Amino acid sequence: MDNFTHRWLYRGQRPNWLARILNRLWAAIHSSGIAPNYLVTLEVTGRKSGKIIALPVVVALVEGERYLVSMLGDDAQWVQNVRAAHGRAFIRSGGRSEVRLEEVPADRRAPILKAYLHRAPGARPHVPVDKDAPLSAFEAVAASYPVFRIVPVGAG
Repeated sequence: MDNFTHRWLYRGQRPNWLARILNRLWAAIHSSGIAPNYLVTLEVTGRKSGKIIALPVVVALVEGERYLVSMLGDDAQWVQNVRAAHGRAFIRSGGRSEVRLEEVPADRRAPILKAYLHRAPGARPHVPVDKDAPLSAFEAVAASYPVFRIVPVGAG
C-alpha cells in the first residue's frame, strides 16, 4: 500500500470506513494465531461505549520486551481507551491473554519506535522519520508517539 493510500485511509488521524473494515479483517487474522507472533489483536474496553474494541496491532520487540506503538499519536482512540482502562487490556494471538499496558516515558521511546518501524511498514507514512534514520531522529519525535510495554498479568 503506498503512502498516499495509507494516509487517505487514516485522514485526520482516524480510520475511514474502508480502514475500519480492513482493521476488522486484520484483527480476525491476527487473533487467529496463523499470523506471525508479532501481529496480534489488541482488545480494550471502549471508554464511552463500555464495549470491547478489537484492533490489529504490531508488536515491537526490544531487548526481550514487547511493546505497542501508536502510529497515530496521542489522539488514537485505542490509546485513550487504554489510558482510561488504566492499562488493562487483552492480547489475542491463537489464545487470549490479559495484559497490563504500561506507558513508556518519551525519553525511552526512540529505540522502540525504530524497531516498530522496521516491523510495521504500514506505520511508516504516519511517522516522519525514515526507519533507518539515526536514533537521534527518533528521539526528536518520540513524545508524539505513545508507546506501551506489554506486561502479562501476574508478571512484574
